[in-house]
Amino acid sequence: MNILNIFREIAKVDPEIYDRVDNRRSVFKHMSGFGSKVALAAVPLALSSVFKKAYGQNTSGVVGVLQFALTLEHLEAEFYKAALNSSGLIPTGAPMGAITKIRDHEIAHVTLLQQTITQLNATPNPMPNFDLTGGNGSGNGPYADAFSNYAKFLTVAQALEDTGVRAYKGQAANLISNDTVLQAALQIHSVEARHAAHIRLMRAGMSSTPDNGNLKPWITLTQAHGAPQSVYEGEGVTTQAGVDIMTNTDPDITAATASEAFDEPLTMAQVQAIVDPFIA
Repeated sequence: MNILNIFREIAKVDPEIYDRVDNRRSVFKHMSGFGSKVALAAVPLALSSVFKKAYGQNTSGVVGVLQFALTLEHLEAEFYKAALNSSGLIPTGAPMGAITKIRDHEIAHVTLLQQTITQLNATPNPMPNFDLTGGNGSGNGPYADAFSNYAKFLTVAQALEDTGVRAYKGQAANLISNDTVLQAALQIHSVEARHAAHIRLMRAGMSSTPDNGNLKPWITLTQAHGAPQSVYEGEGVTTQAGVDIMTNTDPDITAATASEAFDEPLTMAQVQAIVDPFIA
């Protein structure tokens, strides 16, 4: 992303941009110093602040989506923190390394969302009180053994990651008014997809996991493989952009493979229904 070129292109259609943001010399002076002063991940945040100052963009809808995403990222981060704090739950070696890295990613996502919300002149919602057993505050929900049973932990982790992937996809259209925030959300989305795939492979490698032989890095139809079924409702779609993929004459294109080739979005209401049991 060439920041200077972006400003030049905007200036072609809006020559007064520099007067509203800062004088021309100052803008280029500050932007030229970003490489040494600001980490690459922070550039979209700084840029969104500049554009908001210039155009006074209404960001209330964008902030609402980010607050929604923040709750989900808090849940994921706290889930992995609890798992890593549960002595003996996660095997040492590669499994421990993978879960530690995923936890760190989720913490980074929380930080980015909080800072973005602040840049948009809003206050990040505080982290809810979570019931990681999925018991609505009872502490005795269906996942009460997730931090003593490694297989159950991975099952819940898969469900949370798959939910995150579909949640970001479902909200992408609501962020389209702010390209900078949309880009950041899509970057998180792709990493959540990698988490989901890796967790599935970890589950598939466990002989004690039910139906582990059929687990794949992607979602097949609405198969939950022991995870909450609500996470996978609507994933059996075989028509995309009005095209019925099953009309393809290739015999290898089955309903299963057609559904695997595309992930379906979740609405905010669907995600809230999945997440609500984890909020005390």
